[in-house]
Amino acid sequence: MTLTLIRKAVFPVAGLGTRFLPATKASPKEMLPVVDKPLIQYAVEEAYEAGIRDMVFVTGRSKRAIEDHFDTAYELESELEAAGKQALLHLVRSVTPEDMHCLFVRQPRSLGLGHAVLCAEPLVGNEPFAVLLADDLMVGEPGGPGVMAQMTAAFEKQGRSLLAVQEVPQEETRRYGIVKGEDAGGPLLRIDSIIEKPAPEVAPSRMGVAGRYVLTPRIFEEIRQQPRGVGGEIQLTDAIARLMRHEAVYAYQYSGKRYDCGSKEGFLQATVELALQHPQVGAHFRDWLKTLQA
Repeated sequence: MTLTLIRKAVFPVAGLGTRFLPATKASPKEMLPVVDKPLIQYAVEEAYEAGIRDMVFVTGRSKRAIEDHFDTAYELESELEAAGKQALLHLVRSVTPEDMHCLFVRQPRSLGLGHAVLCAEPLVGNEPFAVLLADDLMVGEPGGPGVMAQMTAAFEKQGRSLLAVQEVPQEETRRYGIVKGEDAGGPLLRIDSIIEKPAPEVAPSRMGVAGRYVLTPRIFEEIRQQPRGVGGEIQLTDAIARLMRHEAVYAYQYSGKRYDCGSKEGFLQATVELALQHPQVGAHFRDWLKTLQA
């Protein structure tokens, strides 16, 4: 098998964000800021660090703010340049580097993650690609590569689909796709079975799929044949189970940390921890937090 570099990343961003209402009534959940960057920007920067340059956004109605965020803001840039605010001008322009390409496609109906990935097929084509869920804000170990950079490096050696996984509490298995597999060396497990959101008493393991994937293009054919599953949606997990009939699929135990920013608690945890690491506000914010403990 000829190995191929991962050049394209898919960002399914058509969800309604109901867990954050009313904040998401008129604004995409992916644009919720963690300190000073929206969630979607963290995911895009992670993909960019991994060497990916083509960013494919699967959007829906009321998601125009995401397109605007990665577009050129001529008026804003002109104002900043006229005011001599070069640092801010550089910051605004850095959101979309010159060698990064943003592509957008609509998901016309809310039919699940698998369907959202399938909507990206015309822009992805017949090549392997990454999928990043912005709800999961993921960071590598300090000084180390990001999670997607770890996975693309592993794919270049393995040449097979990879799913990021982490161990989850038994009582939370119904929130994840759960995999069971055999040790394949290092951080890899060769997956034997995968099931979407099983009840704790029937979960095959505690290894939960996190929001990062590297997939071979065969997945599109499997999604097309996949009937609706949990919640009446076309589940990506179910399509991956079908993919395993034709080729090996591996779980990747990443190094780093995941914040479940699809939940209020996880979003607040990410905000506090990343604020503490922020070069401008971290020290003062830490001092302020200490006053709350007094």
